[in-house]
Parts: sequence; C-alpha cells; structure tokens
Amino acid sequence: MSITIEAVKAALSGVVDPNTGRDLVTGKSVKNIQLDGNDVSFDIELGYPAKSQIDGLRKSAIAAVRTLPGAGNVSVNAYSRIVAHAVQRGVKLMANVKNIIAVASGKGGVGKSTTAVNLALALAAEGAKVGVLDADIYGPSQPMMLGISGRPETLDGKTMEPLENHGVQVSSIGFMIDADEPMVWRGPIVTQALQQLLEQTNWRELDYLVVDMPPGTGDVQLTLSQKVPVTGAVIVTTPQDIALLDARKGLKMFEKVGIPILGVVENMSIHICSNCGHAEHIFGTGGGEKICRDYGVDFLGALPLTMAIREQADSGMPTVVADPDGQVAQIYRDIARKVAVKIAEKAKDMSSKFPTIVVKND
Repeated sequence: MSITIEAVKAALSGVVDPNTGRDLVTGKSVKNIQLDGNDVSFDIELGYPAKSQIDGLRKSAIAAVRTLPGAGNVSVNAYSRIVAHAVQRGVKLMANVKNIIAVASGKGGVGKSTTAVNLALALAAEGAKVGVLDADIYGPSQPMMLGISGRPETLDGKTMEPLENHGVQVSSIGFMIDADEPMVWRGPIVTQALQQLLEQTNWRELDYLVVDMPPGTGDVQLTLSQKVPVTGAVIVTTPQDIALLDARKGLKMFEKVGIPILGVVENMSIHICSNCGHAEHIFGTGGGEKICRDYGVDFLGALPLTMAIREQADSGMPTVVADPDGQVAQIYRDIARKVAVKIAEKAKDMSSKFPTIVVKND
C-alpha cells in the first residue's frame, strides 16, 4: 500500500506541540514532506528556541508516521528558526537584533532584574542567541548578577563590544562607572545614554535582546517605547496590592504606545520556610492572575520567595545557571518558553520584503 503526502499530514495532525497547544500541521511546523517509495522524510520547524523540546517532538512525529500501513524508514530533521517580528509603528528594526523583549515593573523591589537575567539565560539555554541591555541607568545591576567586570572594548573608537558571560552578550552603564558612583543625571541625558548603549553596542546577531528596564513609567520608558523597536513587554509584579497598582500603570503605558504585553510574572508568590516547610503567602495571593484576567493578557508564571534566588543572583550565577535542573530554574525556563512562543505567534516583520519606493520630480 502506497503512502501519500495527505496520509503523512493526517498522521502528523495528531501530534500536538505541548508548548503551543497546536498540532504540527495546524501550526505550520511541518515542511518539505518527501516520499521515496514508502520511506518518508520531512522537516519540523519551530519558531521558538527549543533545544530541550526538539527530541521529544521528533520522536512523537516519527512514531505517528510509523503507524501508517506499509511505512518504511521515517527521517525527520527538527530545528528552531527564530525570525524578526513586527514592532510598534514608525520604528525601524535593528539590523543585528531580531526581537527585543522589555522586562518592566511599575515599581522597584519586585525582582524585575532577577527575572530579566534568568529569562535571558533560559532562552540561551534553549539554543537562542541572547543579549541583555541593562537600561536601569540609575541602578545597573546586571554586571553583578552576571558576574561580569571590566570595561568594554572599542575597535573603531565609535562603538563598543558587548561583554559576555554564561553565553549571553551584555551592555550596561555599570561597565563604565565605578560600582559606588551615583548617576546624578537628568532625564534627557539618561535617555541619550540608553540609546547609545543600545545602538552603539556591536550586538552579534541576536535572536532576542532582553532589556532590563528601570522601574516606573518615566522618561526612559517613554523613549524606549517611541524610538526602540520593542517586540513585546513582560510585566513583573508581586502579589502585594501596592505592587499590583503600579504594575497596572506599567501595563497601561505599553498599551498606549502600541507595544504588546507578552504576559505577567509574579515574584515572591509564596514563601516556604527553610526550617519547617510551612508555606505562606506573605504578600497576598492571586494578584498577578487577577491583573491578567482584567486586561486579557497571559499569566506566565509565579516564583517563590526563596533565599537561593537572591544568593545566586548576588553571586553572579543566577538560578538558571547555578541550579539548571532545580524546580525554580524550571519555572524560569517555562516562562521563557511561553514568552518565545508568544513572540513566534506574532506577525512577522515584512519591512525587508518591500522595495523602497523613491518618488523623484523630473
């Protein structure tokens, strides 16, 4: 009995990608189906980094096709292909950065920088090329969290090379000042510094640039939303009412400037006593999920209040690299995967496909 391409598609339509919730055919992940007698070969293309997921999906796809009567050898090439996606209107993409993720919070002290760095490291662990831009000019923390010191090099006197550790490229004002030096700058200088950090760093072909935003909704946030091609924003909060109040303001700000909200992360969701194991919702419960219901955005995940997260970040070895197989690292990886899938589902950037039209008066 001869196998047909339609039969192969029908078999693969029963294989669901657990990360997107769609089958491989509906999700347009199946490419290039080839038949040689009853031998079958095809590609599975995922739009998000999936180093830890690909093997399982590949095995499921092979098993599905082998159920076809008379099926011979089944050969599958599975891979990730991350492309640039649409950004807010009137802002051009950067040539060497495909997608920019802003990690923001309405107020300080909610674990935004810790979330940003672990999100970046989780994306890198899944095989993506990732950078971190420390946009918190007044309180740069990424050099310490990523265990990086020293000054960036310049090869041409105009631009600088990103520093690197744990497989991510990093740019921060913290590399250019002493650790205890305060930034006594007014708003316009701060926004100019941010643009220089972004545009004058020689990012090396990034799939994702994670921007650790300063807290609040001031000058820097406005500049970023008007002049920087942001693919989407992640809002970080705690369950505490006062943090949620400010998180709503941050969420509304991104909505107003046309930047999609990729989802909400709730930090310090629950505390488990290291002595007796008692679990307690110190800062309240369910606040992050309520915001998501109110605004129709995704709840990306909740992280516990643990000493390990703080100690690991302070030591320059954030949780995703310090304890990659631990429960908390798994939560960060799940959050990163949800963010990447959400971006993959957005409209692709088509600006490079259109010719530039120039009108001349003869």
